[in-house]
Amino acid sequence: MLNGLAPIDCDLHPAVPGVEALLPYMEDHWRETVVQRGVHELDSISYPNNAPLTARPDWRPETGKAGADLAQVQDQALAPFGTQLAICNCLYGVQLLFSEDMAAAYARALNDWIAAEWLDKDPRLRASIVVPPQSAELAVEEIERCAADRRFVQVLLLVMGETMLGRRHHWPIYEAAQRHGLPVGIHAGSGYRHPVTPVGWPSYYTEDYAMQAVAFQSQLASLIAEGVFAKFPDLKVVLLESGFTWLPPFLWRLRKYWRGLTMEVPWVDRSPAEIVRDSVRFSLQPFDAPDDPDTVLQVLEHMGSDDLLLFSTDYPHWQFDGDRVLPDGLPEDLVRKILVETPLETYPRLRETLS
Repeated sequence: MLNGLAPIDCDLHPAVPGVEALLPYMEDHWRETVVQRGVHELDSISYPNNAPLTARPDWRPETGKAGADLAQVQDQALAPFGTQLAICNCLYGVQLLFSEDMAAAYARALNDWIAAEWLDKDPRLRASIVVPPQSAELAVEEIERCAADRRFVQVLLLVMGETMLGRRHHWPIYEAAQRHGLPVGIHAGSGYRHPVTPVGWPSYYTEDYAMQAVAFQSQLASLIAEGVFAKFPDLKVVLLESGFTWLPPFLWRLRKYWRGLTMEVPWVDRSPAEIVRDSVRFSLQPFDAPDDPDTVLQVLEHMGSDDLLLFSTDYPHWQFDGDRVLPDGLPEDLVRKILVETPLETYPRLRETLS
């Protein structure tokens, strides 16, 4: 329990132990194709397996990948915090494939694997629908296929892909998500179609990791400016592993230029800050503010709302030590919102579980 509450973890990462685990869930054609062609593992979309940030030393198994064993996840990520529900966001690299059809086959297998090997075995677990962003048509097909299973509570995209997420060719994904009451989670990570910085390829993973925040800012601007929230007013977007201390200065800058350029984007008929307050949420980890409680409270005040943050452990990624998943000095009413109330408000299907 955290502060006497059973939290809802909105970002937990089960790992596919290897492509062999997905083969039983593939159609015959694709299973044979993967075996005969020797398709390599699809891991490197955000966290290299052996990077220190990928898993805390006490969460890293002696062999295999961190997060690949259900019993270990239950012992390390669910039991210590008294978690009542947790959303599994599987970061297997479906987004890396160039073939739309193969990406769709991997997405189907991945979603069926998570349902059978994780959701069926622990009633606390929920999952995001992994879709092939290479094709909006195939992504919608996968949403329609999985949405009947109410344990799927979100549609999962990566923050860096081939095009900006606000562009209209992505809109069928948002329409399907809104129709089924599914938020769209945008997670840190890249399909590596383009450099992860605006000025070219970096040399080190440190640079890649730090630039994820810039990508989230760019995608949030795209979603607002292109009119996604005007077209889909009931859609919720959750930024996962984005950090959030960048939000106040970013919204100040975006609002300033929006006011001077409204003739360019007339469908943006509200302040970007108001749109974010209504439609966008942020996972708590990685917590990117200083440790000083007064500074933390000041940042939260500048965000302009108590309803933006969702509890997450980001297991098994190394964002905190021990059980220090919450920053110090948070007011009790805000802790309750972060741990339980805002997750339930954001994910309608979680409310069904607890009703």
